[in-house]
Amino acid sequence: MSEKTSFYQHNFSDLESLLKSHALNPASASLLYRHHYKEKNLIPCDHHNLSKAAREFVVNNLDFTLPEIELAHESSDQTVKFLVKLKDGQKVESVLIPFQSKYTLCLSTQVGCAMKCSFCFTGTQGLKRHLETSEIIGQFILAWNWLKENRPDDQQLKNIVYMGQGEPLHNFDAVKKASEIFLDQHGMSLGVQKITVSTAGYLPGLKRWNEEMPGVNLALSLHSVIEEKRNQLIPINQRFPLQEVMDYIDTIPLARKQYIIYEYLLIKDFNDSAFDAEATGEFLKGKQAIINLIPFNPFPGSEYQRSTDESILQFQKIIESYKLPALIRTTKGDDILAACGQLNTKVQV
Repeated sequence: MSEKTSFYQHNFSDLESLLKSHALNPASASLLYRHHYKEKNLIPCDHHNLSKAAREFVVNNLDFTLPEIELAHESSDQTVKFLVKLKDGQKVESVLIPFQSKYTLCLSTQVGCAMKCSFCFTGTQGLKRHLETSEIIGQFILAWNWLKENRPDDQQLKNIVYMGQGEPLHNFDAVKKASEIFLDQHGMSLGVQKITVSTAGYLPGLKRWNEEMPGVNLALSLHSVIEEKRNQLIPINQRFPLQEVMDYIDTIPLARKQYIIYEYLLIKDFNDSAFDAEATGEFLKGKQAIINLIPFNPFPGSEYQRSTDESILQFQKIIESYKLPALIRTTKGDDILAACGQLNTKVQV
């Protein structure tokens, strides 16, 4: 018997090809996708429309094992942080974020991260390994089932952001395939506007975006347009300078109501001055952009401090004077180290 592969590793065309290669009807792929993704069933599909051979193939060749939730921390604001144990014992965190009666799931894409951004707790871990597609999909299914069991009247998990541990474009292939599975009309059928991939500016991944990534949203961790400051915050800026990154981002075709999201972390007395705001406005003016202003979230050992509310509001006002929408992101889950930049599997609260 051949070694089983994870069902959650296969996008729809992969699954069709796998069935064909075993002389099975590829139409069975739609039944399997409906059973496991649309209907969220965890046990192998035994649908009567599947042939006996197809049912035997599923049982003998496909693995439906998921990662495990080792811990679930619930914040006072209803945010939930999951510590997820993978098949090799490594761990990642993912976060359920409540917003207007719905949830956004913040997914991790790597165990640790190689980018070493100075504002991010994950960066202190270093990179252990990439996640497989099945491990990214697994985080979603675990979160959905946790909601079903623990908040049965509150299951509206509608949005996905790849903003957890890791640099998503450093693990491009797995993130691409996971996104294809999330989007596929035979299964979860999420809309492209419901999925956002965040990057620190990893240029090798950006160069593949237009040709390979399905039309999901892109978010760039900007944090400063001043080279010296961005070098300090995001060390890979020295390898892939911001202007080179922007040259690629500017080629991304956008739908009529689609924008590039620019994330700007506001750090007290570092990048939150009126001068920084003016420079950012000049840099982004005229672009199809949304600017998310994120108050810095402290973590153990951090050298930075959160900007004052006054500075944040002043920064927003200046950005908006350039006719750019600037949204202040509400901090959620900071009491359980679940907010932006606070994820670290070595430290639990």
